[in-house]
Amino acid sequence: MSITAALHRALQRHPERPLTIFGTRTRTVAESVDRVGRLAGALRSLGVAEGACVGMLGHNSDRYHEYLLATPWAGAVVNPCNIRWSPREIGYALRESNTQLLLVDDSFVAMVPALRDQYEDLETIVYCGDGPCPAEMLDYEDLVNAAVGLEDARRRGDDLYGIFYTGGTTGHPKGVMLSHRNMMTSAMGSAATMDFLTRNGRVLHAAPMFHLGALSAWNVGLLSHCVHVIVPMFSADAVVEAIQTHRVNDVRLVPTMMHMLLDSLDRSTAEVDSVSHISYGASPISQPLLRRARKRFPSAKFVQAYGMTELSPVACMLSPDEHDDPTLSRSCGRPAAHVEVRIVDQDDNEVPRGVIGEIVVRGENVMLGYLNRTEDTAEALRGGWMHTGDAGRMDERGYLFVVDRIKDMIITGGENVYSAEVESVLAQHEAVAQCAVIGVPDDKWGERVHAVVVTHAGGTVSEADLQAFCRERIAGYKIPRSVAFVTELPTSAAGKVLKRSLREQRSCHCTPIH
Repeated sequence: MSITAALHRALQRHPERPLTIFGTRTRTVAESVDRVGRLAGALRSLGVAEGACVGMLGHNSDRYHEYLLATPWAGAVVNPCNIRWSPREIGYALRESNTQLLLVDDSFVAMVPALRDQYEDLETIVYCGDGPCPAEMLDYEDLVNAAVGLEDARRRGDDLYGIFYTGGTTGHPKGVMLSHRNMMTSAMGSAATMDFLTRNGRVLHAAPMFHLGALSAWNVGLLSHCVHVIVPMFSADAVVEAIQTHRVNDVRLVPTMMHMLLDSLDRSTAEVDSVSHISYGASPISQPLLRRARKRFPSAKFVQAYGMTELSPVACMLSPDEHDDPTLSRSCGRPAAHVEVRIVDQDDNEVPRGVIGEIVVRGENVMLGYLNRTEDTAEALRGGWMHTGDAGRMDERGYLFVVDRIKDMIITGGENVYSAEVESVLAQHEAVAQCAVIGVPDDKWGERVHAVVVTHAGGTVSEADLQAFCRERIAGYKIPRSVAFVTELPTSAAGKVLKRSLREQRSCHCTPIH
């Protein structure tokens, strides 16, 4: 059960079929397998031993795809770096994982000196851009062209595939260790739960490849014999162009990206009728946004996926047919074929259906643990279940409803307020394009509910308008006592709203309503 197994199967079945399309470059399955083997040989010749980590710091590309396969082909471990992090943060991840070889593209060449200041043992830098190779770096194409192809190490299921660092919401980021079995269980379980990628179709990769959601789509695409259309980074206009040029069938987006894509399409005459599947996840989606997307892509099947890095990453899915049931519009679906899901209280006792508690998950997709963090691993995996840190409830039919991150729950005047519920109501206002709700310190209430809102272009709405709108729909203690209007929300590279940044940067201009 190795990541590379799907590549061998593709080579047997259709060696001359395109596998990747990146810009003007198209590579067939046979070409890709040859290059993966030679890149693996190059890594081995550079001293990369079995079990060693190889890092990648770059935007999406066909070479990124080759790295993700050639590294395990050589028996090594991938360590994809977060492209939004600072040199200090990346240096920490490289140092903790003992990564001594790093691939960089044109966008990050200038960061290399700062990375070496942070991590002196960074021995080898491989340049994987398209320009002249910088001094003191090795050229990717030269290495591939000169190398002798290596036989696939054919890693076993329990072997470590990669170390994927989380965002580090508190202290240093955690390195999530995922095995080949973890990754392939998630991919095969997702595919078995529903056919959410068009077999032999064309799947678009616009989300950053270091993120597990993007990598999951890649693995399922390999299993489904898809052609992978790659854009370097998400840009709504670039996505529209790629869909139209390459007749893309499958698109994976986070809600922030979907919002931007729909805005771009409103200004465009592009033909996007080739899109037959749209999967989304990583953060909650507002119902107005989902309705807008379904109207713009009337023939597309929509799938929601819920999970996290520690779950490789999928746990639950909402199928296209289930999107037509209004009672399930806010559900993230039922557990996928490869997992068990429960809702538990603070003592890890399962709660009755409908009662809110912590979502816990068990299955072969659950991580091996956190790198060098024995206590954190034991706490997260206590009782054999991955404790997600998400609050949710499960209905009588087994559908999961994610309520909030437990840490994002607001306690105001002794009452629990789930930010996701308030956000869902605010998003229904016609002037609201995006919103986030956080708790901020308050002398009277302990915390108060504070909303940060982005309005639609040309939209006007006041704090009082939004409070009145909420008052008709939710309890008084849940209504935002203060509202800040901004032009954009801070997001991670994966498109998630960074509520920590909002708390740190919250505006002092808003007057609380007491």
